[in-house]
Amino acid sequence: MLAVFDQAVAKGPEALKNLDTDSAPFSALRDGSFIKYFNSIQPDSVTLNFGSSGFIAYSSHGQNPVLPRLFSVVDDIFCLFQGHIENIAPLKQQYGMTKKANEVGIVIEAYRTLRDRGPYPADHVVRDINGKFAFVLYDRTSESVFTAGDADGSVPFFWGMDSDNNLVFSDDEVVVKKACGKSFAPFPKGCFFTSSRGLRSFEFPRKELKATPWVDSLGEVCGAIFMVDELSRKETGMARVGSASNWSSQY
Repeated sequence: MLAVFDQAVAKGPEALKNLDTDSAPFSALRDGSFIKYFNSIQPDSVTLNFGSSGFIAYSSHGQNPVLPRLFSVVDDIFCLFQGHIENIAPLKQQYGMTKKANEVGIVIEAYRTLRDRGPYPADHVVRDINGKFAFVLYDRTSESVFTAGDADGSVPFFWGMDSDNNLVFSDDEVVVKKACGKSFAPFPKGCFFTSSRGLRSFEFPRKELKATPWVDSLGEVCGAIFMVDELSRKETGMARVGSASNWSSQY
């Protein structure tokens, strides 16, 4: 799976950007060359273009049958999901979904609950999902991005920043490195990212995250990994606001 978003839609953390000026070879959104590259290595891929905001692409080619890739769109909410949810039955009941609902449908419904002022903060909702997973969600109406990976990093999931600081997500390390050069790293375990509040831990929501340079398998210093700072503490939670406001602008 692959998702690229303009920095105006999803601004990545500065620490993810490698200081080497030549580390990000090109813009993943400029001239369409990057999506052509992805299509060339995934010939059965499907691409959804959101104009200047970015795009999502996915393919079932070469997927792990134990951790399948799923895609769905509901009311202009687009979601790519890889993996499986172990407590899918109680989550269906919690969100009032039918027995036929699958993992990607649950993530979309969970997001809609949050966006429309659900009773729990986002870290509670993500923490309620038990299983092996990574997902990327884009709300076209509010131009909001919501991504997460499970606490064990069970699904390969990478992110990075290209030469124009666009944010790139994929389960394929080679694909992210193609766009971002050295400005990439594994997506942090047990964390979620939103357009409005950036990167946060859903395991330890009252702790800050600190960045540490990441060294890839070739021994090259690339982007950064983010770990919980045990000595930190911050206030969390979603403030109750006017009915005109929604989750995507508050969290």
